[in-house]
Amino acid sequence: MPICIECRYPVSRLYHVLHSGNTGSRKPPPINRSTKPTPPNTAKKGELPARGKPKSAAAVSGGEVRLTQCPRCKRFADKYVEHDYIVLFIDLVLVKPQEMLIRMTQVYRHLLFNRLGRDDDELDPSITRLGTLLLLFDVYLTWSQIETQLPHMTASSPIPQLPILLQYAFYLLLCATMTIAQHLTVRWLAQAAGLGARGQVEGDDSRQEDGGDDGPVRSTPNGISTALFVGSCMKLFPILMVVWRYDDVGGSVGRGVEWAVGVQNVEALRILLECGYLGAASVVGAGWMARWAVGRLTLGFVGLGECL
Repeated sequence: MPICIECRYPVSRLYHVLHSGNTGSRKPPPINRSTKPTPPNTAKKGELPARGKPKSAAAVSGGEVRLTQCPRCKRFADKYVEHDYIVLFIDLVLVKPQEMLIRMTQVYRHLLFNRLGRDDDELDPSITRLGTLLLLFDVYLTWSQIETQLPHMTASSPIPQLPILLQYAFYLLLCATMTIAQHLTVRWLAQAAGLGARGQVEGDDSRQEDGGDDGPVRSTPNGISTALFVGSCMKLFPILMVVWRYDDVGGSVGRGVEWAVGVQNVEALRILLECGYLGAASVVGAGWMARWAVGRLTLGFVGLGECL
């Protein structure tokens, strides 16, 4: 169920449509959850999804899209519902220091609950694409870090002497295994510690004024993975290395990116699980330790253990 990004109160929908000739809003019919999509020419007038970006006015039969007002705080439930991902990314990294925490919390709530969150615990297709892109950048960073090490640290390993395609396959498998170990550790610890399983939202046991249910708020395993992927967007910054020195990738720049990703992961899990900074940092730290251990064991087996 969507939530208000200001106070985290559940709402039935994030926007509605005012049709020509009507003075009020028309509540959309229930969402068709069948596997067959509804053809555009047979879609019911005013039919809208409960999550995601609203369609244009032309796509909703000339209706005017209005954002939903939160029944608790009386502010817009989600002011980012019509914003593109590039605008959301800018709000995450290019904000004033005094506004950073509030803006970051709002953007993460919008992404994790209202746009990318799914009730069926499936990964959103955009998250699948983001995860693939992050994996490829992780391969680039790891490979560059190992190649910039001193010659005596890689002399006993057969990996640098392999053909380029086999080297790429090795680092791709390495990074994929490290990522899986990190995600499985964080998901298991969050479930074992009961993080993200709250009976009611902020102690409010009443029903919503707009007819929605104030049901339990629980984080799903794929929801946790979504938070980790969204919080790892800083890994995309090394694309700027095309105008910087190649040797810097495995040095201070690579370590700076890792620290930035860790901080963003803590923030994303804190907002998703509502567990505070200590709990989120503990879970993220355990995940990074599992990631490091898998990478160190794998590289040690091929004679590159000192490079990680």
